[in-house]
Amino acid sequence: MSSPYGSGERPAADLTARARIRDAALAQFAEHGTKGATIKNIADAAGVSVGLVQHHFGSKAALRDACDDVVVEIFRQRLSTAARDGELGDSSFMAALFESSPPLLRYLGRIILEDTPAATAVLDQLASGAEDFLTGTWPDRYPAGSQRVRDAAAVMAAMHSGVTLLHGYLTRRMGAESGRREQATRVPLALLDLYAAMGEYVTSPDGERIRAATNAYRHDIEEGTRHDGHR
Repeated sequence: MSSPYGSGERPAADLTARARIRDAALAQFAEHGTKGATIKNIADAAGVSVGLVQHHFGSKAALRDACDDVVVEIFRQRLSTAARDGELGDSSFMAALFESSPPLLRYLGRIILEDTPAATAVLDQLASGAEDFLTGTWPDRYPAGSQRVRDAAAVMAAMHSGVTLLHGYLTRRMGAESGRREQATRVPLALLDLYAAMGEYVTSPDGERIRAATNAYRHDIEEGTRHDGHR
């Protein structure tokens, strides 16, 4: 059974029966969800007995927790490496995520939909990395620790995780096979093209009118809140 970590990422010490069970469970949970996955199917996929699954993990809930832990750690490692190498804002980083194991991406999509603590941890890591990227690239526009950079980073993390969450839709709509290099390059290129077009639009007369109207609406809300507070 191949590792859901992606090629070359499985630790040498992680070849035990326990690890095989966890990896099989990750793939089963990703495909069928927590309710749809069964201990028997997980055992069959791992090539072990149901008793051995129960011996190592005790319950399906404990097995799900183990999968959550490994997914959080894998994404922490990838994000840390990308931040260290200055690749968080590079389209190649998104391409690398798409070329990683499809079960890992499907599992991430599942836990994001279910709003689990593991999903929150991954999204918080994405947002933190986005803050560093935005502040490092545009320090005057996005001062460190400001509400502006926190808002922008949160939206950026949500947008990029949405691409991961909807990888099945993208595969069908773009006519590319899931996990193939073709899709891995087309998605970030489409994002960059879209960002370039939107950058032109927001500085156009229409874009400026939308910005002005939004700022005016925000001002009205803030004024109304202040007035309500003084009643």
